[in-house]
Amino acid sequence: MAPLPLWLIISVLLVAALYSSVGHGGASGYLACLSLVPGSLAPNQMATTALTLNLLVTGIGLWAFVRTGQFSMRLAWPFVLASVPAALLGGLTRLPLRAYSLLLAAALLLAAVRLLIRPLQGTAALRPTQWSVALVSGAVIGWLSGALGIGGGIFLSPLVLLLGWATPRQAAACSACFIFANSAAGLAGRWFQGAVEFGVWWPLVIAAALGGLIGSRLGAGKFSSIALNRVLAIVLLTAAVKLLRVGIAS
Repeated sequence: MAPLPLWLIISVLLVAALYSSVGHGGASGYLACLSLVPGSLAPNQMATTALTLNLLVTGIGLWAFVRTGQFSMRLAWPFVLASVPAALLGGLTRLPLRAYSLLLAAALLLAAVRLLIRPLQGTAALRPTQWSVALVSGAVIGWLSGALGIGGGIFLSPLVLLLGWATPRQAAACSACFIFANSAAGLAGRWFQGAVEFGVWWPLVIAAALGGLIGSRLGAGKFSSIALNRVLAIVLLTAAVKLLRVGIAS
C-alpha cells in the first residue's frame, strides 16, 4: 500500500484537536477524510481505523478531564450502562438512509442553533440528574450510534447541557467516557465478526494522539464555557451538513 498523503495526516490532527476539545472522538471526521483517499483504503480498514482513533482520542480527553476534576461518574454511568448493549443492537439494524439522515440533520441543526443563540450553563446552578431519563436517553443514543457508526457524543453533549445536568466541561468529560465505551464495544463487535483490518495507520495514530492532547488540554482548562459551546455548535453544524448531503444524495 502507498504511503498516506501528508494532507490526510494533517487533517486527522486538526479533526482530533477540534473534536477532543468538546470531549468527542471525531470518528465522522476521520471517515470523511479517509473517504477522500482515492482507492487506497478498504471499507474495513476505514471503519477499524476510525474506531481506533476515536478510542485513542477520547481516552486522552477523558484522562485530561479526570485530572482536572471535571469528570463525574455519577453523571456518566447511566448513559454508559444503557448505551453499550443498545449500540450493539443498533449495529445490527438497517434503516432507510434518506429519511434517517434528514431527521438527524434537523435535530443537530436545532441543537446547534440553540447553542449559538444562548450559551448553556455558564455558572447557573445545575439540576439533579434523573437516572430514569438518563438510562432511556443512553439507550436511544447508543442505538443511534450503532446504527449510524458514530460515537454518540454529538447527541449526548447538547442533551445534558439542554437538561441543565452539567457544565460544558462536565458535558465534554461525560461524552468522552460515553464515546470511549461505545468505540470499544464497536471494535469488539468488529473483532468478533473478523472485520478488524489495519492498513498503514501508524502516522494517523501519531497525528490523532497529538491532536487529542492539544484539544483535550484546551477543553479541560483553557477554553471558556462560551468558547466550548461555540466549538460544539460548529461540530454539530458540520455533522448536520454532512447528513443533509447524504440524505439529499440518497
